[in-house]
Amino acid sequence: MQTGKINVQTENIFPIIKKFLYSEHEIFLRELISNAVDATQKLKTLASFGKFKGELGDLTIQVKVNKKKKTLSVTDRGVGMTADEVSKYINQIAFSSAEEFVSQFKTKTEAEMNAIIGHFGLGFYSSFMVSDKVVIDTKSYQTGTGAEAVKWECDGSPEYTLEESKRKSRGTEVILHLTDDSKEYLEEHRVLEILNKYCRFLPVPIQFGTEKVYEPIKEEGKGKKEEETKDEGTKDEGRKTKEIEKPRIINDTNPLWKQKPAELKDEDYKNFYRKLYPYSFDEPLFHIHLNVDYPFNLTGILYFPKVKRSVEIQKDKIQLYCNQVFVTDSVEGIVPDFLTLLHGVMDSPDIPLNVSRSFLQSDPNVKKISNHIMKKVADKLEELFKENRENFEKKWDDIKVFIEYGIISESTFYDRAKKFCLLKNTDGKYFTFEEYEKHIATAQKDKEGTLIYLYATNTEEQYSYIQAVKDRGYDVLLLDGIIDPHFINALEQKFDKSHFTRVDADTVEKLIKKEDAQPSKLNEDQQKSLRELMEKQIDSKKYTISFESQSEKEAPFMITQPEFMRRMKDMSMLGGGMGYMGDLPDHFNLVVNSNNPVIGKLLLEPDGGKQAATIKQLFDLALLAQGMLKGKELAEFIRRSTELVK
Repeated sequence: MQTGKINVQTENIFPIIKKFLYSEHEIFLRELISNAVDATQKLKTLASFGKFKGELGDLTIQVKVNKKKKTLSVTDRGVGMTADEVSKYINQIAFSSAEEFVSQFKTKTEAEMNAIIGHFGLGFYSSFMVSDKVVIDTKSYQTGTGAEAVKWECDGSPEYTLEESKRKSRGTEVILHLTDDSKEYLEEHRVLEILNKYCRFLPVPIQFGTEKVYEPIKEEGKGKKEEETKDEGTKDEGRKTKEIEKPRIINDTNPLWKQKPAELKDEDYKNFYRKLYPYSFDEPLFHIHLNVDYPFNLTGILYFPKVKRSVEIQKDKIQLYCNQVFVTDSVEGIVPDFLTLLHGVMDSPDIPLNVSRSFLQSDPNVKKISNHIMKKVADKLEELFKENRENFEKKWDDIKVFIEYGIISESTFYDRAKKFCLLKNTDGKYFTFEEYEKHIATAQKDKEGTLIYLYATNTEEQYSYIQAVKDRGYDVLLLDGIIDPHFINALEQKFDKSHFTRVDADTVEKLIKKEDAQPSKLNEDQQKSLRELMEKQIDSKKYTISFESQSEKEAPFMITQPEFMRRMKDMSMLGGGMGYMGDLPDHFNLVVNSNNPVIGKLLLEPDGGKQAATIKQLFDLALLAQGMLKGKELAEFIRRSTELVK
């Protein structure tokens, strides 16, 4: 038996490791199993090169808990270690890394520490976050003198013991004697939860406990061929079964993203999506299978989901892996923000196995991977658009938020997306940016040569305004998406000499200024008199009254809201705009069409009561056209209208 002291100068290494090594203590199990997988994979590699000639046998990694002894163990049948290797890798290299970790810790805040974890190779020592004693029982795959089994023990102090072991089989068992405040890791459901989170796609089978399954009992007199050809979907129906216990294997060792795309069918991808998101009821629209080996390694499958009205509920659905070990599902800040709306998995050995997102965000490989994924996404969308535009248009409403989000947030994505991003008008027709510019170029340029993009956000509420501009031969876009206020702003910055205006932002004559208005039928004194009558019934703090010379066919009163004011309010409510705008009260323009015959009759009405009632009726009609007449005022309008009909 050998005893010794780990060659470190700092006596408080273990308290620091316990408190600050990882932000979440549950990761100790991920680290131990990752080590076991590495040891197993190394043995398989040695065997493939002929450097290990023994039988590989069953390589399943075992995870066990013993409530009575308060232990949790991870056992593999990988390469194992000799006494010299234990001294080298456990006592020297890892602990000198721990020493460096502590020296870094002394000069940094706790937040800064989270950014440097990952440099030190401290996976094994995460065990001490939850244990008051750790045992390593190991036997090397090598044979001969010096390859005898050994047992290493440490109680969380620099002292350790290293002695011969009675272990007969090749591999390593790590036994954790859990602390009293880590008893949760003795509970089967808790361990299972961690294994399912981090280990469900590891390349080596992981067994934890057993599970009950039901197997059909072979009926006497049934031939083997008859049994084999019985329909798979109904073979258990009406047949006797027996309950048996079998080892519970946690993981799928050959997940879909590691397989060759040429050998997979569309149904395979859909089934894998259901496995990843068992509680999702929507099928993905399409997918991208990533398979890159230069200048970095990256595999994965990304799915385009149907984007719901709320962008936030779509996020945190990409699972990030390192060699099939789960790292995080919070990839915001690691990949461009709009890519977080995608679902699926990404796996790269070039992504450090580390829980610190701040560290990942600064990693140069992660940035390269992020840019590559953005390119692959653009490639896929352009390919789908070119191959089958009709089908692409059918899916547009489900994916447009994703593409618009990318255009808003990533200038390099816009350069690609402008080829396949679509604009839809109120007639349900789709146009690329270039196509739509040509579509409206003749009719919708104002006298300064600015191209005016007219749009609506609600075809029902803005129906009368839409019809008014369409009657003039103008076209109207439908921009009713949740981020369209930001999208419009982004396009105005991208497009040359263009402006977006909602159809109810002004009167038709002023939406696209082309020539001077026709003369007014009201002189200044008549306008002043009518203004005074209107101000008695209309809140002048909320409405600015103005007179315009419009066609006699246009409504007598019209309510508009300045484009800038409304757009800034919309943006601030969505976030990213000028925050104070959302707190400002709404302010509208009340436009009086001085050429409408009703206005002329209103001034000639000798009965003051009828004058007031007519003004109120006309004002309520304008409110109704904007969907702004509600509640008590709407009920009063209906009653008044009924009286007028009588």
